Amino acid sequence: MSQPKSPQPAKLVIGIFLKEKELVYSLSQLLVTLFGAIDMVSPWFDFKFTNYYTREMGSPLFRRIFSFKNLIEQQDLAHIKVQTNQLEHTFARKGRRRVNIDPGYLLHERFVLATGKNFTHRIYLKEGIYADLTLIYQKGSFRPLPWTYPDYAHTDLQRYLKQVRMRYSFDLKRTIQP
Repeated sequence: MSQPKSPQPAKLVIGIFLKEKELVYSLSQLLVTLFGAIDMVSPWFDFKFTNYYTREMGSPLFRRIFSFKNLIEQQDLAHIKVQTNQLEHTFARKGRRRVNIDPGYLLHERFVLATGKNFTHRIYLKEGIYADLTLIYQKGSFRPLPWTYPDYAHTDLQRYLKQVRMRYSFDLKRTIQP
């Protein structure tokens, strides 16, 4: 019989994509206010794998990913997604989003994103939010799954997440040691 125990804290990772790169400074300041200090920032990635958001946000779109110094409890992901949805509304203009914000968390063995959209492989959390198992970590690297978004399946983005994973290992040791 398995014995329930508390899960390890997770590394908060928030991906954004937008057309207007100049919004990133004010957006990052609001993210810091909500979630604490940012400890790693990715380079800009071209968001070129889908045209799904072009009608609403324009093009070209660019992605940037932030990881945060403070570790989070895994069950907090749903509320974090609700908060980031509110930020999307704050930045919207004439009913159109100018930024898309995708919070998730990273553990040694997986990377999970939060979404408000149900699908067969997503698990309901709370507050209308689902967990999407996006990547698994096996044999020294992240592995995409059949439903992984193409940008998260890209090697450049996975390389950045591997650096975040190394930082997470350090942060986890720091929080466990007295």
